[in-house]
Amino acid sequence: MSSGPLVLGIETSCDETGVGIVHGQTLLADAVASSVDEHARFGGVVPEVASRAHLEAMVPTIDRACETAGVRLRDLDAIAVTSGPGLSGALLVGLAAAKALALALDKPLYGVNHLASHVAVDIVEHGPLPEPTAALLVSGGHSNLLLVPDITDDITSLGATIDDAAGEAFDKVARVLGLPFPGGPYIDKAARAGDAAYVSFPRGLTSGRDMERHRFDYSFSGLKTAVARWVEARERDGQPVPVADVAASFQEAVTDVLTRKAVLACREHGVDDLLIGGGVAANSRLRAMAQERCDAAGIRLRVPRPGLCTDNGAMVAALGAQLVARGRPASDLGIPADSSLPVDVVSV
Repeated sequence: MSSGPLVLGIETSCDETGVGIVHGQTLLADAVASSVDEHARFGGVVPEVASRAHLEAMVPTIDRACETAGVRLRDLDAIAVTSGPGLSGALLVGLAAAKALALALDKPLYGVNHLASHVAVDIVEHGPLPEPTAALLVSGGHSNLLLVPDITDDITSLGATIDDAAGEAFDKVARVLGLPFPGGPYIDKAARAGDAAYVSFPRGLTSGRDMERHRFDYSFSGLKTAVARWVEARERDGQPVPVADVAASFQEAVTDVLTRKAVLACREHGVDDLLIGGGVAANSRLRAMAQERCDAAGIRLRVPRPGLCTDNGAMVAALGAQLVARGRPASDLGIPADSSLPVDVVSV
């Protein structure tokens, strides 16, 4: 039988309405309603469309999570909700729902950081996090390297993207190659039939001088542009574009830089455990390359199953449960949505 606080988490930072329920370190329910199909025709997420979709999905998704978990709302010990970073309008929908539940049920409210939640979710799959843990978070809007001595109140940023995040680059390159949105899964699928050495695309911020100034930072804007120019030149010469080969070569460049810097960060900070989270962590090549390089360096790798890598309520509930269990203070009912919440602010 599970022990620990029973926490419901609400995630609405982008286009997924996620509601999860965690009992201590055990995941009881992970209900997600995605509006990705509504954004596909625009080639990216439209904030207003996402906000309206959250409004429509919120109550049914909460009901589905409670039914799956076999719990009643009054049984909960706390409510957790993403307060940032993310799309302001989308965050406000989740916050409004969480505040209403906390007030009506007389339960404590915890406003949590979206990025920290991506780290915490692995607890429900692989158990307590080693302290410290290094975390590589890669998603549509974020590429971060973190040092995490304590998931509830001590997270330090080692590096971040200085332009396009990895997920953004996947989406933009997919568009260039004529693949659907969101680009990540389609590039991953196409790359499996391609030659990763077909084109030698650039590895951003890995030269000697860049490694001095941006040792653990990422940049994928130049890579995205290099792919676009290569494809344009091919089309201008009247030659067919080998989509699978280009996808594989691009994907190899991204995963090479991501894993190279992550392993280097572990070595230089004396950390034996690396966790990879965020939507791009579902990429098969990233998972394989990270495992290869961690094994070679004697580093233990933790990656949640793909369903827990993308945005979901389980990750918010998991972090909320840790905050409750460690006696961290609850949030005020007046907490705002903060679209640019710093990664080192775990809860507000």
